Amino acid sequence: MSPPAHKGRGAVSRSDGRFETRPVELDAEEVLRRNQQAPVTELTAMRAGKIISYNRSPDVPFDRSINPYQGCEHGCIYCYARPSHSYLDLSPGLDFETRIFYKPDAASRLLEEWEKPGYDCQPITIGANTDPYQPAEKALQITRQMLELFLRHRHPVNLISKASLITRDIDLLAELARRNLCSVAISLPTLDPALKRIMEPRVPSASARLRAIELLSSNGIPTSVLVAPVIPAVNDAEIERILEASAAAGATHAAYIFLRLPHEVKTLFTEWLSEHLPDRAEHVMSLVRQASGGRDYDNRFGVRQTGRGAYADMLAARFRTACKRFELTRDRYQGRLDCSQFQRPGQQQLGLDL
Repeated sequence: MSPPAHKGRGAVSRSDGRFETRPVELDAEEVLRRNQQAPVTELTAMRAGKIISYNRSPDVPFDRSINPYQGCEHGCIYCYARPSHSYLDLSPGLDFETRIFYKPDAASRLLEEWEKPGYDCQPITIGANTDPYQPAEKALQITRQMLELFLRHRHPVNLISKASLITRDIDLLAELARRNLCSVAISLPTLDPALKRIMEPRVPSASARLRAIELLSSNGIPTSVLVAPVIPAVNDAEIERILEASAAAGATHAAYIFLRLPHEVKTLFTEWLSEHLPDRAEHVMSLVRQASGGRDYDNRFGVRQTGRGAYADMLAARFRTACKRFELTRDRYQGRLDCSQFQRPGQQQLGLDL
């Protein structure tokens, strides 16, 4: 039997991470107390190590990224970044969405990277794992501080978010876009308010995200929509409606990602299904396995993002057809952002004619 869900939280439990080194057996009374206690969000400063993360994944359209936060209060049950909390000896469940770590020195560490003589300027993606505009950003403004540096030093940047807070930074994003230095992707997996409340509890509404797309695009900022994840028998029927609404709001490109269940996410997701959608839980997982070669998750490159087999092929065909119908066919990465304008820190001062 799954523990009871907490209002405003995605994960049903605070299950151990796979690297748990201090397993503790709680008595029944303590388990009941913890389950009844509403989880409180805790923010903790974390010194940034290497601020830019590099990847060589052939199915990811960028090779470097920055995440100003570890953990995410949005609480999306499907988040494939949840297992990262295991490395902190914390739960990928409730801890991931209540124990948030932020990097107050992110901007200064970024400058240090750019100052290195061998630094090669290529577009950096912000928000590949956790949302750079989650609730903590409203006060901490770490993402904004970095965007100010991207603009000052003319460095290209791509942002991924599902938060309407991104519109706060339109002044910076519009100026970056005017110089062909930025693009934005807004994640929108459902238009259903009831489903959103249980699947991504602390994320702004779909209407707020559509307004964000409209504001961004009307200010000249290239904006795409990311239908992620597509979950069989949960939100797959909404693909066409999401794309139509996004195109009407001004999006020019769309992409999707099939549900990914790496490591602890599988257990967390099946707990969530049992709690919130018990009538279809078996059917959902059956379709997931059909698209994953009979497994709960196929982590191979070229498959993990889209799935495979008849059901996955049907989703891909529907998505292509809808993109063509709603003119969402411009490739977000086709034109590439302009790397030639980059000004290394200190370069402006050295170039002064004194």
